[in-house]
Amino acid sequence: MKTSTLNIGRIVFMMGFLMISLYSNSQDVKLSRKEQKEAKKDREFFNFQSLDTLLKSKNFILSADFLDNQYGNRTPVLSDINFIKVDSTDAVLQTGSMTNLGMNGVGGATAEGSIRGFKMVKNLKNLSFNIRFTIVTDIGIYDVSMLIYSDRNARATITGLTRGELTYEGHIKPTYGSHIYKGHNSI
Repeated sequence: MKTSTLNIGRIVFMMGFLMISLYSNSQDVKLSRKEQKEAKKDREFFNFQSLDTLLKSKNFILSADFLDNQYGNRTPVLSDINFIKVDSTDAVLQTGSMTNLGMNGVGGATAEGSIRGFKMVKNLKNLSFNIRFTIVTDIGIYDVSMLIYSDRNARATITGLTRGELTYEGHIKPTYGSHIYKGHNSI
């Protein structure tokens, strides 16, 4: 009963969202500043709800556009070989470079393992999510802390048993249809 009520509510919300976008695209009507703010807020909330569904499925990828180390060095990277993939109970952490051939075949490292302690917290005020989990792999144990916004921009900090950290900064997308290249496991 509760699920059907939520689904009906989402359908009504989506219809309202579509009507707002059709109304705003009309050539004869200009929205006031207040109406524009409300339409933007509605879009952000709709994105937040769809992102909530994606994250709960535990089937998503953070494709990194930048990698930051603990010293504040920021490096632009290729998002199809630098990613964090969450697939139900398993995860993959990968770094890569087009200029080198590393142990994983894409110039970096690939750690694949099982997820432990997946926790997700929604922040309705900021329309964001905080996700924490641990990945147990053959090459180490890594703690992952993600901050994801309704516009699908995300930042994940990876720490291990040794000193240091690596931060992936990019965007969240569903696993299905993503264009990533997973290298060989680093052993």
